[in-house]
Amino acid sequence: MKAPLHPIMFAGTGSDVGKSIVAAAFCRIFRQDGYSPAPFKAQNMALNSYATPEGLEIGRAQAVQAEAAGIPCHTDMNPLLLKPNSDHTSQVVLHGKPIGNKDAYDYWRRGTSEIDFRQEVCAAFDRLASRFNPIVMEGAGSISEINLRSTDLVNLPMARHAKADVILVGDIDRGGVFASVYGSIMLQTPEDRKLIKGIIINKFRGDMRLFDEGRRMLEDLCGVPVLGVIPYYKDIYIEEEDSVCLRSKNSKFKIQNSATSRHHHPARHEVNPRRPARTATQRLCTGHRPRPSRR
Repeated sequence: MKAPLHPIMFAGTGSDVGKSIVAAAFCRIFRQDGYSPAPFKAQNMALNSYATPEGLEIGRAQAVQAEAAGIPCHTDMNPLLLKPNSDHTSQVVLHGKPIGNKDAYDYWRRGTSEIDFRQEVCAAFDRLASRFNPIVMEGAGSISEINLRSTDLVNLPMARHAKADVILVGDIDRGGVFASVYGSIMLQTPEDRKLIKGIIINKFRGDMRLFDEGRRMLEDLCGVPVLGVIPYYKDIYIEEEDSVCLRSKNSKFKIQNSATSRHHHPARHEVNPRRPARTATQRLCTGHRPRPSRR
């Protein structure tokens, strides 16, 4: 029997850097290596959802990751789902069931008196960790939104609860990867900075040897190893959780549907084509493989 591994969290320098795809890839890698992994994302903000075998809602990325891990999806993999229905309000889905709409100010600033969401998502993680190993966790958006640190349920506070090894994913295709990676690490508290064990550079175009010096420079600046560089793939898809990304990418899809595209769409997956997530079967990282440390 294999020795248990620490949970591993793929956090990001921003939205759409490729966290979901990298997490799906490692769910499959760990399964191929003889482990029993499961995906986990404490909180999703998504315009689309996926029905579990019990008919409950979770984010579609966690459903793809569960498929990569070879297990049925479950609400514990994504216990909290926020579905925007305006610029100021979202439908809150807890453990797969809608519990009403929430104003963004109340949710992020004042919290809620009737439900302790942090307790709910931590309990879901604990249940999942009692059944699977390792837990492959995904962060949300950027880890450097320091104004939201006290209410953050999904990034470094969740990693602290899970005692997870954090891998920071940066997107070199959009530019500014040195600033985004360095800034994301330096803006963390000393306690949280210690959790970041490695960096992955995603969406690299061209000859990777051209980044050898950049890799060394980034390691010297951050004091964190660059574990791998992932090439830009055009044929790997998991439906985006960020509506801004949805608007920019939908123009590339041929949608055989007369539905009008709207920013706040209650069930966007009903009009989006379902794209294959080939990443789950590929070992994408070059160089060192970011392995969670053993317990």
